[in-house]
Amino acid sequence: DRVLVRIKDLTVEKADEEVWVRGRIHTSRAKGKQCFLVLRQQQFNIQALVAVGQHASKQMVKFAANITKESIVDIEGVVRKAYQKIGGCTQQDVELHIQRIYVISSAEPRLPLQLDDAVRPEVEGEEDGRATVNQDTRLDNRIIDLRTSTSQAIFCLQSGICQLFRETLIRKGFVEIQTPKIISAASEGGANVFTVSYFKTSAYLAQSPQLYKQMCICADFEKVFCVGPVFRAEDSNTHRHLTEFVGLDIEMAFNYHYHEVVDEIADTLVQIFKGLQERFQTEIQTVSKQFPCEPFKFLEPTLRLEYREGVAMLREAGVEMGEEEDLSTPNEKLLGRLVKEKYDTDFYILDKYPLAVRPFYTMPDPANPKTSNSYDMFMRGEEILSGAQRIHDPQLLTERAKHHGIDLEKIKAYIDSFRFGAPPHAGGGIGLERVTMLYLGLHNVRQTSMFPRDPKRLTP
Repeated sequence: DRVLVRIKDLTVEKADEEVWVRGRIHTSRAKGKQCFLVLRQQQFNIQALVAVGQHASKQMVKFAANITKESIVDIEGVVRKAYQKIGGCTQQDVELHIQRIYVISSAEPRLPLQLDDAVRPEVEGEEDGRATVNQDTRLDNRIIDLRTSTSQAIFCLQSGICQLFRETLIRKGFVEIQTPKIISAASEGGANVFTVSYFKTSAYLAQSPQLYKQMCICADFEKVFCVGPVFRAEDSNTHRHLTEFVGLDIEMAFNYHYHEVVDEIADTLVQIFKGLQERFQTEIQTVSKQFPCEPFKFLEPTLRLEYREGVAMLREAGVEMGEEEDLSTPNEKLLGRLVKEKYDTDFYILDKYPLAVRPFYTMPDPANPKTSNSYDMFMRGEEILSGAQRIHDPQLLTERAKHHGIDLEKIKAYIDSFRFGAPPHAGGGIGLERVTMLYLGLHNVRQTSMFPRDPKRLTP
């Protein structure tokens, strides 16, 4: 009839209580008539002791010492205050004195990787010659790698980003929508789409919920958001590209100026950053033990620079680039460093991009035909959101589509949706995995994708 107790709740307040705990055997060490175990649950662990005495025989100690690592066990025991802090455990002030132990699921003796090696900082491993685990080995054995305290913390925090995104937007009056992922035409108008067989014809996996978000605005929903998979058939084997990722998408109508939308999106991200600081300090600190990083900094209100100002900063730093040229990845990172030095923020907005480098549906700037009402948002010098005011006039939209060489027949339904009255609107799409990666200062987006998909990886 006992209730299972979480390891994270085993503190000095529970000293001398009898408890029942389920966890994995992380390590075991026999010493004479006693055996020390480290019992793990997600990112929390506790030292457990079984010793010959009133509740344990020699056979029980031997049995405990021979349980294979990563086996799942149930333990009945008493929480005792530790005489000194227990290093290497999250619960450092108490230990568990075992009275009974049951093996619920036994793990094979040979593991594809050792969890202690998988959480060791690379620098530490290099210094003392101890093993670390490379990325491919981690991803090939993702089930084991996801058990590490670092991975557990990363994905708990990522779950928090989704929760805060929803909470913030619902509080702001947004409606969550679900959009099709199998579509009849390339949603971004480009060639980087996955083609799938669809009965007697072909279809595509959606590059973005873009067109459907806008249709909802035309249908008078006013403010919408969605959370769902996005597919990009880009042969990009970089640290920040995936062929499938989770999109956090926003779209809303505005009254006077598209900056109303820019400010709303920026504030949503700021609320997420603040929420992470308040609710996920344990996870942030757990990740930083393996991947040390400066705390993420942001301003309120968010810093907004025009594209030409960013170009001027880069030119001042010795970069040669034209005002209508798109930012390369190295220039993005350099600009991020320059902004951090000058404004002390890791998060900023770059507004008024050149029209030539944006998609066909982007609204041109009425004051300057070479620029557009579009913007990107950056974290630690890398883009995490791309957005714009959308063209809501069907005639202008048709002209821009022709200019980009897009087959009008394929986007007929999209253009037609604006023929019956559409309010001015804008929005943007955020990459969830990139936000997680850059907030925590990690070096590869595959660390923040639970089962990543890239041009070379389709399993597990």
